[in-house]
Amino acid sequence: MSILSGVNAFFGLDIGSTAVRLVQLHGTGMPKSLARYAYMPIDSKIALSDSRNDQQRLGQAIAQLVSQAKVNTKNVAVGIPSGRVFTTVADVDRLSSGELAKAIRYQADALIPTPLNESKIDWALLGDSPADQTKVEILLSSVPNKFVESRLDMLEAIGLNVIAFEPDNLALARALSAQETGVAQMIIDVGYKGTDLVVVGDGAPKLTRSIPTGMEAINRAALQNLNVDEKQAEQFVAKFGLSKDKLEGQVYQAIIGTVDILTGEVEKSIKFFQTRYPHNKVERLIVTGGASVLPEFPLHFANKFGLNVEIGNAWRNVQFAADRQNELLAISNQFGVAVGLAERTE
Repeated sequence: MSILSGVNAFFGLDIGSTAVRLVQLHGTGMPKSLARYAYMPIDSKIALSDSRNDQQRLGQAIAQLVSQAKVNTKNVAVGIPSGRVFTTVADVDRLSSGELAKAIRYQADALIPTPLNESKIDWALLGDSPADQTKVEILLSSVPNKFVESRLDMLEAIGLNVIAFEPDNLALARALSAQETGVAQMIIDVGYKGTDLVVVGDGAPKLTRSIPTGMEAINRAALQNLNVDEKQAEQFVAKFGLSKDKLEGQVYQAIIGTVDILTGEVEKSIKFFQTRYPHNKVERLIVTGGASVLPEFPLHFANKFGLNVEIGNAWRNVQFAADRQNELLAISNQFGVAVGLAERTE
């Protein structure tokens, strides 16, 4: 699932559940500069479907987006939705690189949820294990062959050359986290269908989780509890969010139960991380995705956990003309994955 050597020009492609996004950057070092970006809404039924017809329609939408954006390369790094990929941190014996690869393959069989012969696996060495001095820590990802091959066929059919597949949450971590030693940060990406949680410590993802609660569930809670139609429910959530003093707190009361499901999962993840890494405290929450722009939503997390909370900036490591700042920051919460894919260097 890693990039081919010798490829210079490529773009990042995020195939989300409600939109397709692409970003192309220029330059070899960091920061790179923005060459182009583009966005196209898509029907979530098509995005999440495995049927051949829907895959073809998805491919056509991507081809149209690439054409409209005037992308000048066929090379693409593609995100894998967190719901389709399994990612975990594991301890393995300290071995030479050749022996390590064999040992990981053997150990992966017991760790991943799908049979090894039906999965593509990838791993990265993180460093010494915090639990056992005789072992090293690795980040292990697996994705079913069937899904990767179907994506590859769909993208090759429209003339693209896939040079890398990467889990969305790892791309997010690259784009949104600051490179700080001894400081851990949790990224909370609230998408339409679900929420990705990634804890980054010492510059590397150390914990990733996918929670099946996102903006769709928050909007549905408003719909069920406010006695309004679907469009009004979405408008109320967007306008009032978690404000307790607007509309007599009715929207807050309608959605807080669903938001608390998310909050509970964040709390569990922080506790799990602190148990494994007692010397690397989570000091910051980075909120992105649809809910990051809801009134009082980031503040709710700050109050709940007593931590610094910031709105994620997908363009933090990207250079662009000063007069584009407002335009780019307005869409930053939707572009973390695409930017992170475009920032790949290896």
